[in-house]
Amino acid sequence: MVHVARPLLLLLAFFLRADAETPPRFTRTPVDQTGVSGGVASFICQATGDPRPKIVWNKKGKKVSNQRFEVIEFDDGSGSVLRIQPLRTPRDEAIYECVASNNVGEISVSTRLTVLREDQIPRGFPTIDMGPQLKVVERTRTATMLCAASGNPDPEITWFKDFLPVDTSNNNGRIKQLRSGIDFSPSSLSLLFNVLSMFVMS
Repeated sequence: MVHVARPLLLLLAFFLRADAETPPRFTRTPVDQTGVSGGVASFICQATGDPRPKIVWNKKGKKVSNQRFEVIEFDDGSGSVLRIQPLRTPRDEAIYECVASNNVGEISVSTRLTVLREDQIPRGFPTIDMGPQLKVVERTRTATMLCAASGNPDPEITWFKDFLPVDTSNNNGRIKQLRSGIDFSPSSLSLLFNVLSMFVMS
């Protein structure tokens, strides 16, 4: 009786484990970008699955490997950011690919990077009019960081911390991103930090 039950239990455990495993699925995909030579580009890619997918970045079908190319992984392992700095034209202009894989499957998504020379920048291209400044604050104090940009159409401002995008929806209300209510011509955003420890950001 015992000899029969054990194989059945093992078989049942195998099927239960197989049912729990799921192939990768993208939760955030990189978007096409246009940058300026000497500037920076950041592509974001996140995926879910069981087991947790591994994220790999490719350029022209080969894994990225260059001192100017940095892959920064999210703390929760959900994905990574491909950061390229400084941008070079035309060598960095290419199709980049984010590949997410686990032992159940593999998926990929592509994005394009265009790099302009200074003399190619079109009218209305986004410019940062006021960037965030270095701040040192005391514990439990609130730090406000400002960023203003202009362009046509109005540019969208995205905040990064340690090269990873700031998630204002998952920080217990400590971080808030606000659009200025004052009628200035440039778009203006402020980032509020309810600091629990010494915090320095440049």
